[in-house]
Amino acid sequence: MTRRADTKEPENGWDVVIVGGGPAGATAALYTARGGWSTVVVDKGIHAGALGMTAKIANFPSLAEMVTGADLVRRIRAQAEGVGASFVTARITAATFSEKSKTLLAGGQAFRGRAAIIATGSMGREPSISGEERLIGRGVSYCATCDGFFFEGQDVAVVGSNDETIEEALHVARFARKVMILAPSATLRADETLLREAKACERIVIRPSTRIVEIVGTDRVEGVIVEAGGSRETLPVAGVFVYLQGGRPILDFAAGQLETTDDGCLRVDATFQTSVPGVFAAGDVLCKHIKQAVIAASEGAQAAIAADRHLSGRAALKPDWS
Repeated sequence: MTRRADTKEPENGWDVVIVGGGPAGATAALYTARGGWSTVVVDKGIHAGALGMTAKIANFPSLAEMVTGADLVRRIRAQAEGVGASFVTARITAATFSEKSKTLLAGGQAFRGRAAIIATGSMGREPSISGEERLIGRGVSYCATCDGFFFEGQDVAVVGSNDETIEEALHVARFARKVMILAPSATLRADETLLREAKACERIVIRPSTRIVEIVGTDRVEGVIVEAGGSRETLPVAGVFVYLQGGRPILDFAAGQLETTDDGCLRVDATFQTSVPGVFAAGDVLCKHIKQAVIAASEGAQAAIAADRHLSGRAALKPDWS
């Protein structure tokens, strides 16, 4: 887990904890930090979200030139950092929400806030690899920071192609004998600094264009069947860390504490507040029909303004005009 060197939680916790650093989360951070509220954004990495994977953005207001999605996110983040927001690269794995406090956990780190904004997007997925669901907790994991220690001296596979994949592979490489990064794409969509670090690590082997077909084992993971170049082979591993993307709202960390629709999308009111007072949401996690960066950014701003109202103790949104 990496973070800005100057990121330190205030003594009484943060005013606002934002989960997700895409256009919705980063814009929300810009508004809450500019409003004077201590703000931290916890995000898996610029390339982990839908916008970070987008090659060309040509319709975002104020940008005359075409940019990549990752570049656009960097610009919004830099603007938010300029007014005091902090960004931490980590994966939230659990949370406790109540009206008075919100605590979000990433590995061994706790982020406490008086308000929270959920902007995790909709790149989540159901277990889809043969054998994956059956072996969850028995070698299949989604958090190397949480479970990497249990694979000391063993061989493991890390499945995915983004920042999170590389971050987690580097972490589990502290313990495992060998870490095989199985990337379904021909190239990894990850930060160049992370890629250089992974390639320099003697314990890590990167296998691009490799699709995982099945996770095998009776009571525990014993190996994976992969396909590359038209042929299949079985790789003996004791653990499989999965970081593939899907098309469902990412809400596993909430553990059912927030009300959702029948489709698994967060339910919010007109002020973007969820079923728990002080917990707001914005962006694709709401499953809006139109998925555009500018719409997600707009919702992030509205959620932030509502969080400001909540923290200030105002009963209604204050008009920003006279």
